Amino acid sequence: MTDRMTGAEDSGQREPGDARDVLTGQLTQIARQALEASRPLATASAEAKNAALRDAADALEASTAELLAMNARDIEAGVARGLSPAMLDRLRLTPERVAGMVSGIRKVAGLPDPVGVILREWTLPNGLLVRKRAVPIGVIGIIYESRPNVTADAAALCFKSGNATVLRGGSEAFHSNAAIARVFGTALGRHGFAGAVTLVPTTDRAAVPILCSLDGLIDVLIPRGGRGLIETVVRHARVPVIKHYDGICHVFVHRAADFGMAERIVLNAKCQRPGVCNAMETLLVDGAIAPAFVPRITAALHASGVEIRADDAARLIEPALAGAPRPDWGAEYLAPILNLRVVENLDAAVAHITKHGSRHSDSIVTGDHAAAEKFLGAVDSAAVYWNASTRFTDGGEFGFGAEIGISTGKLHARGPMGLEELTTWKYQILGSGQVRG
Repeated sequence: MTDRMTGAEDSGQREPGDARDVLTGQLTQIARQALEASRPLATASAEAKNAALRDAADALEASTAELLAMNARDIEAGVARGLSPAMLDRLRLTPERVAGMVSGIRKVAGLPDPVGVILREWTLPNGLLVRKRAVPIGVIGIIYESRPNVTADAAALCFKSGNATVLRGGSEAFHSNAAIARVFGTALGRHGFAGAVTLVPTTDRAAVPILCSLDGLIDVLIPRGGRGLIETVVRHARVPVIKHYDGICHVFVHRAADFGMAERIVLNAKCQRPGVCNAMETLLVDGAIAPAFVPRITAALHASGVEIRADDAARLIEPALAGAPRPDWGAEYLAPILNLRVVENLDAAVAHITKHGSRHSDSIVTGDHAAAEKFLGAVDSAAVYWNASTRFTDGGEFGFGAEIGISTGKLHARGPMGLEELTTWKYQILGSGQVRG
């Protein structure tokens, strides 16, 4: 599950030439070391990688007090900087969150190794045996904001999939990230994998465009954060980017929905954790049931502290919404604010999602199998649900152990990115002396 911020890492400011040259040299050296580390890692056995990951998990668990102390420094600085409560929540580590981070690494260690898997195999008429085999990407650069546990999640997933990684976390979590990366990297070094995980040791914003320019050293960039950060990466990138833009997620309550189920799903999708990318931002209600369902769901949402921004049709049904401002259908609020729209039918719901959605996660609540299948096929999003909350779009919830991010693009990964999505493939061709005529 990817948390979102407001683009605080946009690198519009430029550093003086000399300082930038020094930083470029430093980051180039880090990327070269990662490239060197990636070569033996690409052919390491699953047993060797798993042993290193388990050691890293144990080391992080033993360092809980240190991690919390470093995080307290970041929290104190964040309060002084005026970070919002939602941003501070994403930044904060607790003993339970550290334990979850450790558990995630151990789960990754227990997952099947994706490297070396034969994806397809066939024999040509000339006798050549062709194998399509999964291999690591190489060096992955990850640029992210806010949540310190991303450091451990990203390091574990990249390492298990045979990739070296260069991490550039947000300045607001610098001390937390540095502590996690140091403990993790030291553990890997004990197993002969020094340099496989590196954290960029600066909060300088100029580091972002420099990393984006390291073609030939970094194979792919994955930005995790607000639109400002992602647009900066895309603008400067000379290497491929797997990106995640807005999480504008919808729940459509169809005319054949069970009201009790719909209420539970809507409240979970919006209220369980509103500041994350898989939280619902717009509720669509079928006009056939709107007179009965809109008063019920708006009462439940108000009781949960949600501000509702409704369209005219919903206001006609529920006069208490009359004073609400007109909704912005393309808004990603990341807060207890919800758009509400009454739509004519399923086709209108799909049309709304197609126009205003971000291809992240969308759900239909209905007891009509045909309507559900139509919605599942027509909505072009990374994750499309039937009778379930959008909050399940998450690597851990999908059984991936953790995730590197959630891709809303279509190449080469889509949705929560786990181990398989961090590999590519090569063709291995086995012959017996064949030559082409």
